[in-house]
Amino acid sequence: MEIVFASRHDSEPLQWVNTLQAALPEHNVHLWDGEAPSGQAQVAVVWAPPVELFAREPQLTHVFNLGAGVDALLRLPDLPADITLVRMEDGGMAVQMAEYVLHYLIRESRDLGCYASLQSQACWQPQADIDRAAWPVGVMGGGVMGRRVAQACAALDYPVSVWSRSGQPVAGAQAFGQEQLSDFLANTRVLVNVLPLTAATQGILSRTLFQHLQADAYLINIARGGHLVDADLLEALENGRLRGAALDAFVQEPLPKEHPFWAHPRIQVTPHVAGASLMAMTVNQIAGKVHAMTRGEPISGVVNRARGY
Repeated sequence: MEIVFASRHDSEPLQWVNTLQAALPEHNVHLWDGEAPSGQAQVAVVWAPPVELFAREPQLTHVFNLGAGVDALLRLPDLPADITLVRMEDGGMAVQMAEYVLHYLIRESRDLGCYASLQSQACWQPQADIDRAAWPVGVMGGGVMGRRVAQACAALDYPVSVWSRSGQPVAGAQAFGQEQLSDFLANTRVLVNVLPLTAATQGILSRTLFQHLQADAYLINIARGGHLVDADLLEALENGRLRGAALDAFVQEPLPKEHPFWAHPRIQVTPHVAGASLMAMTVNQIAGKVHAMTRGEPISGVVNRARGY
């Protein structure tokens, strides 16, 4: 089988190719550079692939995306309808996202940000003891990432709720289905967004949603920038509806230097690093699915284009 690796943004393409080849020695893995495409590739492993890929590799049947979100792929105008898209189901991302969320959850609930400010004033001033019941966490998204985040928060005895399309139960958390968003928000002070970006979730983090959260709420967005209405967040911070936000994803990346998020005292900005696809784990997952494909077995992680994930 001919397999191509194609990415416009990865800084280590040859390392990906070599690692994939070592995991799939019975197949031919090579870097797609656009100069001399084989035209015979059946599988592509991609992250932000060149738009020419699909026109110049007409034999493609499967595309493995190196991230969990496939919204950018689905927006490509030349993406053939008959290609099977496969998303990463973890690849080391879930535990990283859980770490990220715990960092900001603990920072807020334990007043660690306050202590950093007090240190700058050489001020010894213990804050009130933590009351975890006052910091209920709501996770939007019940997939692999959302479940890992929810379970990590629950393991530290924070009350946790999960809102998802299916409303399936999550160990240690209260589950809410698609029609129960208002109840979920009323049960949430720390809102964590891990949703896929679809037509239904575009702009979901908005003024209307913020108004239904508990008072003095905090937002953690580790999904996509398109989920957030930037102006509504700034308004919610200004009027006290939200106490702060940790943002890892943005509509335009890199975030422009003039964007108001950079200088806002109650917004923490990170450059889309909450959950990276770790090479060894990612390649192992892809190799397992390629092996299953060659045996004619079904594989998990296949994207439902109608749903958008």
